[in-house]
Amino acid sequence: MLGPPKSRDLDEPILVSLEDLVPWSHFYRHLERTLDLIFVRDLVRETYAGIGRPSIDPVVFFKLQLILFFEGLRSERQLMRVVADRLSLRWYLGYDLSEELPDHSSLTRIRERYGVAVFNHFFEAVVEQCIAEGLVWGKELSIDSTDVDANAAIDSLHPRFAVEAHLARLFDEQDEKGGDDPGGDSGPTHLPVMLTEEARAELAERAATRHDWIGKMGRPDRTKTSGPYRRTADFRASATDPDASPLRPGDRGAHLGYHDQYVVDGGRARIILTTLVTPAEVQDNQPAIDLLWHTRFRWKLHPRQVTADTKYGTVENIGAIDAERIRLYVPLSEVGQRAGVFADQEFCYDPVADSYHCPGGKELRFLSQSEATHRRIYQAAAADCRSCGLREQCTNSPRGRRISRSLDEDALDRVRGLHATEAYAKAMRKRKVWIEPLFAEAKDWHGLRRFRLRCAEKVNIQAQLIAAGQNLKRLLSRGGWGRRPWPNGAVGVVIPAVPAVTILRR
Repeated sequence: MLGPPKSRDLDEPILVSLEDLVPWSHFYRHLERTLDLIFVRDLVRETYAGIGRPSIDPVVFFKLQLILFFEGLRSERQLMRVVADRLSLRWYLGYDLSEELPDHSSLTRIRERYGVAVFNHFFEAVVEQCIAEGLVWGKELSIDSTDVDANAAIDSLHPRFAVEAHLARLFDEQDEKGGDDPGGDSGPTHLPVMLTEEARAELAERAATRHDWIGKMGRPDRTKTSGPYRRTADFRASATDPDASPLRPGDRGAHLGYHDQYVVDGGRARIILTTLVTPAEVQDNQPAIDLLWHTRFRWKLHPRQVTADTKYGTVENIGAIDAERIRLYVPLSEVGQRAGVFADQEFCYDPVADSYHCPGGKELRFLSQSEATHRRIYQAAAADCRSCGLREQCTNSPRGRRISRSLDEDALDRVRGLHATEAYAKAMRKRKVWIEPLFAEAKDWHGLRRFRLRCAEKVNIQAQLIAAGQNLKRLLSRGGWGRRPWPNGAVGVVIPAVPAVTILRR
């Protein structure tokens, strides 16, 4: 027979424990046992005043950031809606059913209060725990980058001077109100080392002439120009995200974005040791040495090899890495080589006579040295080239064939010599399955296809949280995942039977 309609008397109080409702095998119980976040209170202590209204517990804030990562959510507003509906998330945060959850707007203000330095310390704390668990090998390093769309449209580009003038007015208004400048520079921090005054002056001079990519959050130095060539980002900027710049045009046409760079350990766990987001206009090879050296000295590693792709194989990078006696496995670019013309490598260099010999047996003698390009120029006699039977394959210049040799050519030769070895082939195969899948994982599961935040500091915060989460996944896998949630929520998770509870009726 047809039963009566189901009543909806849902306001009766019940006595129930979240400890009983969340099974012991649940993923967030495993996460709670693996990562004790009490250390974040010391990280953020300096960002709070000594008096005033008590804040949200920083441990709760960072737990919410981890939930944002593991659940594949796109905003704090969506995050708090999901937390309100999930018993396991309330348990992980330490909020019972009757306790009011933080407002999503508070999370945004807290993130801005902490700044990128706090999130970098959080990322490094996860790496330290991975090192303590033996997940970092340290003998090999791989470096690569991926394109990430910015949270801004290409139509938001305007003349850069207008955008910078608008931003300057905004910051002037904040200064008048007594606001702190989060990007202020209080000067360099002197390390506690014993240096002579001459050595300290030399280091200061060298530091003044180089660009600190990590300290500048990947922003380029626009005060220095390289000849007449100008990028679009040099004279146009987005009013929505001033640090974003046009990516290489693809199937979707031109759009704004960033480059997210990873330095990854060569061990089986593939731990991300350093990450940096740069505007798309910055070439990947420019911050490479800063990232590699930061990784070496921050984690006290002594790598025996570095693996990268062609875009990192510049003369400056090769010379710097070779000087540290580290093997560099990187393909060398052949851009600029004309088809059917003898390449520079086909000319034989004589170090004793400091001259080259061409395929036709003629000598190319030293002509000049350019300090600007860091190269030496060698030239054949014009008469030798005019009478040479191989002229068609060599040059059409009436002054004779010229060869330029880098002052770091010995390092380049050592890199070329590695190309024929099995170790080089193995390194190239390993790179494809070691670092590139990390980017695919972050894009497919954790929202790295498009940044949800804007400006260099904030996109670096998002990238550091994603990298920290990826490392944490490797750390968690050592002890078993528990009942892991799916990347975009708890769909498909088997819900265990709820234990009996005591119901108190009025």
